Amino acid sequence: MKKDKIKIKKDILLITVIVMIALVFFLFIHFFIKKDGSMVVIKINGDINYKGSLYQSKELVVDGYQGGSNRIVIQDGFVYMADADCPDKLCEHMGKISKTGENIVCMPHRVVVEIVGDGSELDSVVK
Repeated sequence: MKKDKIKIKKDILLITVIVMIALVFFLFIHFFIKKDGSMVVIKINGDINYKGSLYQSKELVVDGYQGGSNRIVIQDGFVYMADADCPDKLCEHMGKISKTGENIVCMPHRVVVEIVGDGSELDSVVK
């Protein structure tokens, strides 16, 4: 019985250490690797519908694939999906985004809102 309690304590310690390491990696990537974006790209069914500055306040209503509409708000360096008439409304719950590579997706309407850089920084160099 005592060996079982010691084994359970070791398992809990191991899980705690793994979670802490994952948290450190997440925070490192979020604060040191990801760059602040400068442009917003809105695509509908793969086609670019809008491209503009992340720092110019704007509210857009886009018609998604086969009807349906999404209201997208660009404000204070963030963009978010304020309203969507899709059944699950998951895109509304994705929150505000501002870092390069982040996106909001509304699958039923095939709308993708993506943050991109201004193109001055390099992602990689291939020889």
